[in-house]
Amino acid sequence: MGAPFLITLAAMALLSSLAIASDPSPLQDFCVAINDSKAAVFVNGKICKDPKVVNANDFFFQGFNIPGNTNNPVGSNVTRVLVNNLPGLNTFGISLARIDFAPYGVNTPHTHPRATEVIFAVEGTLAASFVTSNPPNNMKNRLFTKVLNPGDVFVFPQGLVHFIQNLGKTKALAFSGFSSQNPGVNTIANVVFGTEPPISLGVLTKAFQVDKKVIDALEAQFS
Repeated sequence: MGAPFLITLAAMALLSSLAIASDPSPLQDFCVAINDSKAAVFVNGKICKDPKVVNANDFFFQGFNIPGNTNNPVGSNVTRVLVNNLPGLNTFGISLARIDFAPYGVNTPHTHPRATEVIFAVEGTLAASFVTSNPPNNMKNRLFTKVLNPGDVFVFPQGLVHFIQNLGKTKALAFSGFSSQNPGVNTIANVVFGTEPPISLGVLTKAFQVDKKVIDALEAQFS
């Protein structure tokens, strides 16, 4: 593990510690999550593991230094470290992600309904962008875009549509911190065109002001 990667992790830890968590504050030292799909009790978070059997591995995740596979149609890959794969995060209100980009790859428009996201550029040249919501009358949604070079930081407000593009012909890398142990993600294209059952053609053709054939093609792509 090289010095740049250690510096990256230190920076992300600092950024995460400065974030105001949107999740409920913990009322004990820790509440290591039990990943039990058959648990009969549903709580806002995860059920706590018995503290007597908690160990250091509950607070440990390995492999964040391994690049994700970007051989896909959008040219990006997100490796998430959330409460589901790092149980010790439960109730702490933070999580992380690694974002790898192929040349000119895109982390496509999406939202995180439960978290603010702060991004730290490590390699390459990235364009980070988000769009405002609920514009006043006779105004359009504003697009905020900033070009990021290694060492630069940018923040995406909670719940707003945002995306990241690799502007270069070489690979790129960024790390993200979230103000939630489980920020959630709504990828716009999947949400609109890949639902089950599908959103009605009447709604989509009116919303996007396009021909039915266009909607059929998009639904076929994302189904």
